[in-house]
Amino acid sequence: MQSDEPEVARLVLDTNVVLDCLHFRDAAALPLWQALASGRCRCFADDYALAELRRVLAYPEFKLDAANQEALWTGYRQMAEAVEVGGFCRKLPRCRDPDDQPFLVLAAAAGAGLLVSKDRALLEMNRRGGLGFVIVTPDQARQRLGLPAGTGTQHQV
Repeated sequence: MQSDEPEVARLVLDTNVVLDCLHFRDAAALPLWQALASGRCRCFADDYALAELRRVLAYPEFKLDAANQEALWTGYRQMAEAVEVGGFCRKLPRCRDPDDQPFLVLAAAAGAGLLVSKDRALLEMNRRGGLGFVIVTPDQARQRLGLPAGTGTQHQV
């Protein structure tokens, strides 16, 4: 039996994209956050992604006090569905930046269709194939998902 409901896109957002959504309110990333909030998409995070976000939110250049750091982290934690990647054993290509490898594992373990990133080392992984998902920029994700353009700021990290 087929459902008339559209398929919900499964996403993994890397840390910079989460910051673009929650802190910088970047126009390229905001449509993704709005799609998540409306239930049109689902995103996934594991302990590594959550810990990295918590660590990055504390960087002095973001000028976030402890309360704002906690609010942003909690906002993401409430939006993202938890995935346990321990024991995940599918062989994946190695990213040239080892700090990005956990996001590949997360996307594969979560069954994501898209890993959304602006990281060049991750984006270059598409050429290798064999991932089971596509790595795209926020704007490419927006286009693939048929989302309208955002109206936030244009701020580069």
